[in-house]
Amino acid sequence: MTKFPEPTVSAIIFNPDGKILLCKSHKWKNKYVIPGGHIEFGEKMEEALKREIFEETGLDIYDIELISLKESIGDDKFHEDKHFIFIDYVCKTDSNKVTLNDEAEEYVWVDIEKIDNYDLGGFTKELLMKFKNKDQDFVKIISFA
Repeated sequence: MTKFPEPTVSAIIFNPDGKILLCKSHKWKNKYVIPGGHIEFGEKMEEALKREIFEETGLDIYDIELISLKESIGDDKFHEDKHFIFIDYVCKTDSNKVTLNDEAEEYVWVDIEKIDNYDLGGFTKELLMKFKNKDQDFVKIISFA
């Protein structure tokens, strides 16, 4: 069987209080990650993001902006040997009420300045640190005005 890279979408989601959503997932060794998932055939990236976020959290999102592209091949941070292409966004929601599906065990809304207090999995820590510090790689893609 031929294997192919798997494009995925995920988002840093800000609630009305300016906090971001982290979800603890068994897929990422019970660490906190930002929510997201796979793009289905024929689905546009932002459509996939809205669908995945709603499926995993029950949240509707808006003001969606692309912030990062990253590739991961066979990294042990994930529970399976995969080749991922991560397409990351930042967005907003009007709600604080999260309804998790079976992909996460718990969630927390966090002040981005306090992300170091959480056990972050996957590439979430790297992404959030770059976002928090307005890393130049991000500035090329998105305006932080």
